[in-house]
Amino acid sequence: MSKNLLEQLRQVTVVVADTGDIQAIEKFKPQDATTNPSLITAAAQMPEYQEIVDQTLLQAKKDAGAKATQAQIVSLAFDRLAVAFGLKILQIIPGRVSTEVDARLSYDTEATLTKARDLIAQYKAAGIGRDRVLIKIATTWEGIRAAEILEKEGIHCNLTLLFGLHQAIACAEAGVTLISPFVGRILDWYKKDTGRDSYPAAEDPGVLSVTKIYNYYKKFGYKTEVMGASFRNFGEITELAGSDLLTISPSLLAELQATVGELPRKLDPAKAANLEIEKISVDKDTFDKMHAADRMATNKLDEGIKGFTKALEDLEKLLAGRLVRLEGEVVASH
Repeated sequence: MSKNLLEQLRQVTVVVADTGDIQAIEKFKPQDATTNPSLITAAAQMPEYQEIVDQTLLQAKKDAGAKATQAQIVSLAFDRLAVAFGLKILQIIPGRVSTEVDARLSYDTEATLTKARDLIAQYKAAGIGRDRVLIKIATTWEGIRAAEILEKEGIHCNLTLLFGLHQAIACAEAGVTLISPFVGRILDWYKKDTGRDSYPAAEDPGVLSVTKIYNYYKKFGYKTEVMGASFRNFGEITELAGSDLLTISPSLLAELQATVGELPRKLDPAKAANLEIEKISVDKDTFDKMHAADRMATNKLDEGIKGFTKALEDLEKLLAGRLVRLEGEVVASH
């Protein structure tokens, strides 16, 4: 009897769960997991996670001190909540969890470094080593420079919001552990730009972008891992079978698990080694020129940072509202 597609995919690719929902992670048992503010916001509104959120807020209020503003308490609570969900996830998965640096720091190397080191310190205090955490940073030039410094300190990074080959090459040259090229968001942009309703999976612009990056890395022996992300459909995943990792939503994991058939390997280091590919060295000037010439990457990076920022602001509003309610409950109980 044929195996389902998820079982076959796991034989050639590390499967990562793209969710902050602990129950979904328990169900699909991925190797790794990744979170971001919008995923944490969704999880924070589920009844089963109310206790984690409330305890984190009250502890942040206590630790911030009597003079702390609501904004300071909420900011501290967000980082702690990201780590709290990360710790819960690490109890279930054997691999690594990705925890995101505040997207508002995407163009500030020093602030990104400070935030990343603080997140790692929180994990360390909870008994989690650096080998089990990836610090997630947007793939701006400033973000890549922060990641290069962090990697030299033994702090591993996952560079996100990656849309172009120039971003991928700069990450590899900086010695970044892992990149997350956004397949579905690339498709979204091309559909809007061309007016097309759909693309066959093998011609999907997001699939082609990740395939190009994967082949470049394998051709030139870069150690940076490629993790395709942000999938819109099932076909995008099957076309990238063989990628180092793929981070997949629970709904698409369920679809893969429910489908029986053959899953051929599409990405292969042996095939990449024989391809004719030009090597490009990416300094800041080259990065800026290539980025400016790539309308899709320019649009989607900017839009992605704004989107992650809005998700973070929405989460902060949610936490601020919860804090007010908790403070009212504390007053009422005295």
